[in-house]
Amino acid sequence: MTELWELSALELADQVRRGTTSSRAVVEAHLARIDQVNGDLNAVVRRLDESALEAADAADAAVARGDELGRFHGVPFTVKENIDLLGSPTTEAVAAFADALPTQDAPVTERMKAAGAIPIGRTNLPDFGLRVHTDSQLHGLTRNPHHPGRTAGGSSGGEASAIASGMSPLGLGNDIGGSLRNPAHCCGIASIKPTLGVVPSASSIPPEDPMLSFQQMAVQGTMARRVADVRASFDVVAGPHRRDPLSLPVQLTALGDGERLRVAVLPEPPGGATHPEIANAIRSAGEVLAAAGHDVVEATPPLYAETIDMWSALLTQDIAVMRPILDMVMGDDAKTIIASLLDSSPAITLESTAALQPLRVQAMRAWSEFFADHPILLSPTWAMPAFEHGADLAGSDELIRDTLRPVCPINFLGLPAAVVPHGVADGLPVGVQVIGDRFTDLRCLDVAAQIEATSADLLPIDPVLA
Repeated sequence: MTELWELSALELADQVRRGTTSSRAVVEAHLARIDQVNGDLNAVVRRLDESALEAADAADAAVARGDELGRFHGVPFTVKENIDLLGSPTTEAVAAFADALPTQDAPVTERMKAAGAIPIGRTNLPDFGLRVHTDSQLHGLTRNPHHPGRTAGGSSGGEASAIASGMSPLGLGNDIGGSLRNPAHCCGIASIKPTLGVVPSASSIPPEDPMLSFQQMAVQGTMARRVADVRASFDVVAGPHRRDPLSLPVQLTALGDGERLRVAVLPEPPGGATHPEIANAIRSAGEVLAAAGHDVVEATPPLYAETIDMWSALLTQDIAVMRPILDMVMGDDAKTIIASLLDSSPAITLESTAALQPLRVQAMRAWSEFFADHPILLSPTWAMPAFEHGADLAGSDELIRDTLRPVCPINFLGLPAAVVPHGVADGLPVGVQVIGDRFTDLRCLDVAAQIEATSADLLPIDPVLA
């Protein structure tokens, strides 16, 4: 018999709407699942049992009255602890912010609640989200449910671990260097890194106004076990919001009925090594799309390696400015990561900072021209399987070159990228990035769903223990 915590978010919403189960039963099932497996994973770091059960009872009363119901009415979800949720601190996973209570919900949280979804817990992240491995000063290490010795990814690693193991059907995260996509790859779930400006972002925790790298590269997004859930939740959170002056009212491109595209496959991205099983998984995803009628070719976008370096330069120029404050509040491991990143980067000057902006526009234009001929690009999410805990402390240069590099251009260029699990490498999940030109987020998700339709259904899973 299938347990409620095994169902997708849309399946749960349908059952609550039809009255075949209650929201209270759904919430209780997920809280019981947290009881069962979170001790092994440390993904959920703050539980919201009381408020969640109250909201579930209110949701059930609304069903009984015949009220109009939202897309995720009565369905639980989790929220990364750097996203504002009223009544719960936005800790950024550091002790200095342990009691930082927001005065209002973040736009994405506000919209999920308006769609009827119920927050049941907050999830772990590394200190200030500035690491691709989830181990925080405030909450400790989050484990990957597929392998206790491997990273869950970061910075939304708590979300991915919770979703993959059935503690939550749906979650909110964010991404400036793969932080929605890295954990999806490591834990074998789906996610969307939206086009810059499509999903609004705002916080009531100072500093409220982001620095340049966050304005140009950071996005909010959704995570789930199924692409359909990611798409439905993306529909809920997307669109301009008064609190984010950079959010955009845009028309997003989807895949047309029966539409066939020229798909570029990049199994071994330039600039470093790629695990052979990951390269094979990307080629296999290309074969799936070829069988669906798409024209699939191997091709490399222009300025690929250069955009990785420019991503690093844009991020590090802001981190260098923030470093004195970060050093005051971050843990020792996090400070080691920051020091390694800055020490391995070229010197930051006024000239280098100014020169980066026209180079960014040049690269954006070159990639747009590439997408005119190849509307979809398939690539690895990470070029390597999930690494062992703490391996990222060895040096940021090597990590970016041999593992992280496929996610970096997407942030630098403001592009959308859906991640869908397909295949395994070293016994661990492989995430395929489905990348498109700006504002083709829905098409990326539609193509990801075509890949997902042929993949083995592995989730949710019981945590693999040592």
